[in-house]
Amino acid sequence: MSKKLVIVCLINFLIAALMGVLLRYSFVGQSFFNYRFLTHAHSHIAMLGWVYLILYVLIVHYFVPEKKPIYNKLFWVTQFAVVGMMLSFPFQGYAAISISFSTLHIFCSYYFVYLIWKQHKAQSVATQYLLKASLIFMLLSTGGVWCLGPAVSMLGRMSAFYNIAIQFFLHFQFNGWFLIAVLAIFFHLLGIQYSKQFQIFFKLLMVSTVLTMALPIYWFAPYKILLVINGVGVCLQLLVLFLFLKLIKPYQFRLLQSNNKLTVYLYNFVIFCLILKLGLQLVSLNPEFSETLYQHRNLIIGFIHLTMLGIVTGFLFSFILQSRLVIYNMVLKFGIASFVSGFILTELLLMIQGIMFYLGKGLMSNYYLFLFLSSILLPLGIAMLILNIYRKSKIST
Repeated sequence: MSKKLVIVCLINFLIAALMGVLLRYSFVGQSFFNYRFLTHAHSHIAMLGWVYLILYVLIVHYFVPEKKPIYNKLFWVTQFAVVGMMLSFPFQGYAAISISFSTLHIFCSYYFVYLIWKQHKAQSVATQYLLKASLIFMLLSTGGVWCLGPAVSMLGRMSAFYNIAIQFFLHFQFNGWFLIAVLAIFFHLLGIQYSKQFQIFFKLLMVSTVLTMALPIYWFAPYKILLVINGVGVCLQLLVLFLFLKLIKPYQFRLLQSNNKLTVYLYNFVIFCLILKLGLQLVSLNPEFSETLYQHRNLIIGFIHLTMLGIVTGFLFSFILQSRLVIYNMVLKFGIASFVSGFILTELLLMIQGIMFYLGKGLMSNYYLFLFLSSILLPLGIAMLILNIYRKSKIST
């Protein structure tokens, strides 16, 4: 695995995390930027500069036996698009330049799917199914992006069509492309083979991923049938989680034997976050809670960060630790502990404040200050991981 490419991805993540800290600072100090524009930059760099590109690196490393030069060239073209978004979104939001770079990124992703589909080699049918499913969901998610232009021109940015298109993109990026791709890599590393149990797991995962799209649609098109569809999807995901735990159980000893304790602890933390995510989805089956959920932004951001930072990034960090890119020393332990602590503290603050708003209790004392201070731990942890990989690279040289 290329150290240089992994470090580039982590630097993108560091910049996105620093943008997040600035967003939190705007509530405790004097703001010198456009909050909405920086929010767009933060989300795009985190999703497309960090998760997309590190998945690109990992998928090519694990599933493409013949590393042709096109993969390296395509990576840097995609990174060029990320830098373009990094420099344009904070100053203009969605406008000609930022949209052009976003469009370039989408076309790069289409070419990536084409290359991987043709040239990938998987050790088992199970990982092949998961990998292909993740790529299909990535393609599907971009349908929401292509709907944004017509939605704005016909109905405006406040329309249900426009908002559903955004939710369509986000849902299938997070729960389709990102989540299923990290599962494909995880199953590959464990060596899980195709079986009847996996077949049921896979089918239920596909169906539940599609059905749970009903809840974000409901926020903008409040038809009761959508809550029923979401309820079926969440119940199926309960079965998916049960089957997932059964599938990985026989491989626990291999996981313990072949990895450092820090990596094993991180994997356990990720699985805990998966269980917590499903628990929150079960709570959303309450019709009253579902109807008011979208009105409480803290809960929405908390849930997005649970998926993005706790599960997806947790898996990605575990994969990096499992590689030979790091030195297991105090810098690494401090970095992971800092990131996980920052994640836990910010999640607790977001969730507690969201529940307080829901119950009509108002704002907790020093909420924004605590949120800002806790957020600093996230980029600190990422910086420590970058430093560790860089030092390992220097030592190896």
